[in-house]
Formats: sequence, C-alpha cells, structure tokens
Amino acid sequence: MNEPRPNLPELTVSELSASLKRTVEDTYGYVRVRGEVSGYRGPHSSGHVYLALKDESARIDAVIWKGVFGRMRIKPEEGLEVIVTGKLTTYPSRSSYQIIVETLEPAGIGALMALLEERRQKLAAEGLFDEARKQLLPYLPTVIGVITSPTGAVIRDILHRLADRFPRHVLVWPVKVQGESSAAEVAAAIDGFNVLPAQGPLPRPDLIIVARGGGSLEDLWSFNEEIVVRAAAASLIPLISAVGHETDVTLIDYAADKRAPTPTAAAEMAVPVRSELLVDVDSLARRAFASWRRNQDTRRNELRSVTRALPDADEVLALPRQRLDHAAAGLVRALRANAHIHHVSFSRIGARLNAHLLRSNVERRRERYRGLALRLRAGVAANIEVHRTRLSRDRDRVTVLAERARRAVRNLVAVRQARAERGAQLLAAFSYRGVLARGFALVRDAAGQPLRSAAAVGAGMAIEIEFSDGRIGARAQASSDSGATPPDKPGGEPARPRPRRGTGPGQGNLF
Repeated sequence: MNEPRPNLPELTVSELSASLKRTVEDTYGYVRVRGEVSGYRGPHSSGHVYLALKDESARIDAVIWKGVFGRMRIKPEEGLEVIVTGKLTTYPSRSSYQIIVETLEPAGIGALMALLEERRQKLAAEGLFDEARKQLLPYLPTVIGVITSPTGAVIRDILHRLADRFPRHVLVWPVKVQGESSAAEVAAAIDGFNVLPAQGPLPRPDLIIVARGGGSLEDLWSFNEEIVVRAAAASLIPLISAVGHETDVTLIDYAADKRAPTPTAAAEMAVPVRSELLVDVDSLARRAFASWRRNQDTRRNELRSVTRALPDADEVLALPRQRLDHAAAGLVRALRANAHIHHVSFSRIGARLNAHLLRSNVERRRERYRGLALRLRAGVAANIEVHRTRLSRDRDRVTVLAERARRAVRNLVAVRQARAERGAQLLAAFSYRGVLARGFALVRDAAGQPLRSAAAVGAGMAIEIEFSDGRIGARAQASSDSGATPPDKPGGEPARPRPRRGTGPGQGNLF
C-alpha cells in the first residue's frame, strides 16, 4: 500500500487542468481521425458547430469554429462517416478532451455517393427537379451568358462552336470551378445574371450556360452543393448545364432547364446553324411567295365571278332616283307649312307679352335679391363675431398651456440633472480608481488581465502595475517564502527549512 506523500506540491484544480491541457496538446498536436458524425444539430447560435465522432467502441467530442465551418466544402451530416484533421485539446470546465476540427471530408467515394443520393432525394422532394417548372430555351438568343473558368479550354470550345454555328454576343462570368469558394461563386454568378436590368448598360443574357470540363467526383462536387442547385432552380433566365463529360452527372443537371453532355454540345443547343437557317428562311420565303400568288389568283377569280352575278348599275339606282325626285318635289311645300305653323305659335305668345308685365317681374326679382343681400350681410357679421370670440378663447388657452409647458420642462430638466449627478456620484463610488487613490495598486499580466493571487505570478513573469497617477511595467522575482515544500535531498534526508529573515537563534517558528 502506497504511503501518502505530504511533501508533494499542492496544485489547484485550474493548475492541474492547465497542465493536462499542455500535456495533451504537446503530445498529440494535429491528428487525423476517422469516425461517424453523431449529435450534429446544425450550427449553434454563435455560428460554431458542436458534434461528436464515434465508432463501435469509443466517442470523442469535436468543435468546428465558425470561420472554418463557413469555408468547408463538405458539411457534416448526422450518421455520415468522415475523416477529420485537427488539433487535440482539453475542455477543463467538463474535464474532457476534444478535437478542434480544421478539415472534414467523407470517408471514401461510397460516402460521397450516399451523401449525393440523400441530397438528391431531399431536393427532389421539394420540387426543384420537376419537369413542369423547366423553361423552354430561346430559339436564337441575342446575348448568351457563360459561367465557367476564364482560363480553361471550356470557354474556348464554346466560343469556337458558337462562331461556327451562329455568332452571338457572349458575356463570360469568371468563376472557380472547383475548390472551397467555387459553389458560392457559381451561385452568385447565376443570381448576378438574373438581376441585370433588361435595358441596362450591360445587356441581360437571354440564355445562361454553366460549363466545366470533366473530372473526379470530388472535383465536380461544387455543382452538387445546395446553394448552386437552388440558384439554378430559381433562375428566371433559361439555363443549360454542361458540367463534366457525358457520363458525369451532378445535381445541377436535374435543376437546369436543359442538360448538355459536354460544353460543346451546350453551344450547339444554344444556337442553330446559320447556313441551315438561311436555307430554311429562303425555302419558307419561296413557299410564302407561291402561296401569296395562289391566293391572289383565287381572289381574282372569285371577284370575276361575283362581278358577273351583280346587276347593272342603272337598274340598281333607278328606284332610289325616283324616290329622291318625289321627296324633292314635296320639300318646298313642307318648308312653307312648317314656317306658317311657327309664325302662328310666335304670334300667340307675343300677344301675352307687354311692358308692364316685364317691369313687374323685374321689380319682384329686384326686391327678392335685395332681401337676400341683407340676410347675407347679417350672416357674415354674425359669423365674424363668432370666430373672433373663438380666437380670443383659444389664444387664452394657448397662453395657459405654454406657461404649463415651460414649468414642466424646467421641472423635468431639474429631475434629470439630479439623477445624472446621483449617477456620477454612484459611478465614482464604485470605480476602482477611488481605491487606487487611497494608496492601493492594481497588478495585471502581460495580456492586461488582473492578477488576484500570488500563485498566479511566476518567477520572471512580466507584469504591469497601475497606480492612481499612471502605470509602470515590472518583472516578478522568486519569493523566498513561497509556501511550497522543498524536495528531499538525494540521501533521503529531508531538507531543513530556511530561517525567516529577521528571526534570531532565540526565536522559534510557529509554522
């Protein structure tokens, strides 16, 4: 049975945890771990990600910081087997160890294919791959937008094929076609083409081609990201996906309006052959002209047949001419009779009119208008008096309210000023500078954190001392009375305690 060793140095829990942390980090450093993702619930509200890696017999906690998580090409998913690289460390608050993840990748092609199939089913369930929402490609687009790498052979193949078939105005949006930022750049390019104004200085494309050459599944993974698929599905401009070779299939192919097996095939889908189009137009023009001539001949023959069936013009106009002659003969008599009837009517009315009747009617109207004028003047005077009284009453009320407002403002200012003075006094009372003014000092470490105990200060440690009138730098020296028990001498004889300063041979040590 081991005997207790009272001469061992005492360690605080924090000191022991810090020592274990240094031991773990120095011994292992960066490690590469393979395991299954467990306990993943998405990013925390702070943006960091907390999860665990496990296998059939063990489990280890893992943390992915916010910045690292944003740069990850493959995101963690529950149950996915991954290989992570990171730094092993400890979490003293829970007495546990964990790995700080810096890179994450699926464990093999099988995991990638499983992740790809799961993501395809999820997006298909949302309706992003439905045929009903796909748009028809324009027959002859005026402007074609191409999203690809500006330095690869893909853009040269597309431009060369377009020049051979039907030259069009091409806008190239350069992006990375693989790597961490590739997916975000491709999605931003699709959205950027869609937000261009129709009549702006930079023409809006009538068709978009997203193109990339062939590669492995990992190289083409950017076009399997949700952000790219959702951007392609939301595009209002018809979009052709031309990613990889004919055997390569990515999720953007399902969301695009048309899939091309190669970038060259995408250029062939975008525009027709100009020479064939000219031949078709010439053939249609000849057919249209022949059809027009046949139509004109048919109309000419119909007009001749109708002309032969029509009666002679004199026969058609004979009866209307006779009715016109009869009407002209009776018109003079009708005018005379109408004038006589009106003359008799006016004579009858004029007999009833005389000067006395007109004068009495005018006088009656004059009296009526005079009475209305008197009533109008009286009403205006009464209305003016009412408004004058109301204005006087409102003026007195405004004066009273203004005086009350001035008193209220003065009282409010006085209350707020007193509150501010009390707050300033309370702040001065609680400030640590008042303690410094009474002769005390504040000690900080090199990082500017306050030191609250002597145990936290090591020999040779740089410290900063703040007085009431300024700060000075200092360096700690070893104390002769540290409280630690010195180690035993090699011979097994315990070391004798050193006498304290100022104690003579006749004075004992209570401790």
